[in-house]
Amino acid sequence: MSERLRHLADTIVGYSAGVKSGELVLLEGSVAVEPLIDELYRSVLKAGAHPVTRVELELTEFLLADGSDEQVEWVNPARREDIERADVRIVIEGATNTKSLSAVDPARQALVERSRAELRDRYLERALSGELRWVLSAYPTNASAQDAEMSLAEYEDFSYRAAFLDNGDPVSRWRAFSEELHRVAEFLSAKEELRIVAEGTDLTLAVGGRTWIPADGHENFPDGEVFTAPHETSASGEIRFTYPAVFRGRQVDDVRLRFEQGEVVEATAARGQDFLEEMIGVDEGARRVGEFAFGLNDAIPMFTRNILFDEKIGGTVHLALGTAYPECGGTNRSALHWDMICDLRSGSEVHADGELVYRDGRFLSI
Repeated sequence: MSERLRHLADTIVGYSAGVKSGELVLLEGSVAVEPLIDELYRSVLKAGAHPVTRVELELTEFLLADGSDEQVEWVNPARREDIERADVRIVIEGATNTKSLSAVDPARQALVERSRAELRDRYLERALSGELRWVLSAYPTNASAQDAEMSLAEYEDFSYRAAFLDNGDPVSRWRAFSEELHRVAEFLSAKEELRIVAEGTDLTLAVGGRTWIPADGHENFPDGEVFTAPHETSASGEIRFTYPAVFRGRQVDDVRLRFEQGEVVEATAARGQDFLEEMIGVDEGARRVGEFAFGLNDAIPMFTRNILFDEKIGGTVHLALGTAYPECGGTNRSALHWDMICDLRSGSEVHADGELVYRDGRFLSI
């Protein structure tokens, strides 16, 4: 395990973040991910940069249960300073209890999302300008393994395969995969409109003039998607998400959305309806599509309840309600960004400008 962590840390620092000598590098995570933080710290030192750690206890449950509205809305000034001063931010996910917020009032979680919106926008602004590079990765914990219905050993193996770390030269594999992703992005960049058809789904999106970005391991690790920001008023039709929509420790089952003129006009769920409604009511932008993407990483074949992995499942698409990434050309802004996944590996079609280009989880001519 320690050898794997060193390999992972060196790949994140060297390939994903591209850390350079003299840079200020934030390393963030909970105490549960400390073994990987340790290795990242050593790797950042080897790169000649300055590591700063932000390792936190998992206390959000207490804040939301016992804190006043003023306390919940308060944003630590140190967070603002970190976002303004850092050259690189590396965040490692890994909880000891992924269900700790299950009993929290959805309105309290919506309050958190709204209060952090300004800081999130500044973060995206610095990232777009190139002033701040960021990487999100994960450390295998028992809680994550249980969510994925695996043993810890199985989940560790899965995590490292997904990141191509089971290969002697993962960087070469990521560079080769990057070429594939760039070809897909180039192909989609020439299209004006997409229509996605599957069971319970017939959704049309306008994407002409928007930028498709090949996600090749430099911001998420592992990675493997091509994404854009559809035109804000274009979403029309309905979509049924195959897998549970997991967000901020809450699970919502069998989400179905119907859009008119780009806005959600009907949202239903078999379980978690109250939470779904609270989240899409966070602000006006939460009812619009901020992101649409194709998952293309075949080393991630199954659903794990961890969006870092799940949105990259080969043969899927995902749609995010809420804020758009500015680098795609999207203008929708929201305190929300909630990814939901639709499996297209069986009985599906995607048409681009009226032409069939994708069937059953595969592009037909790229």
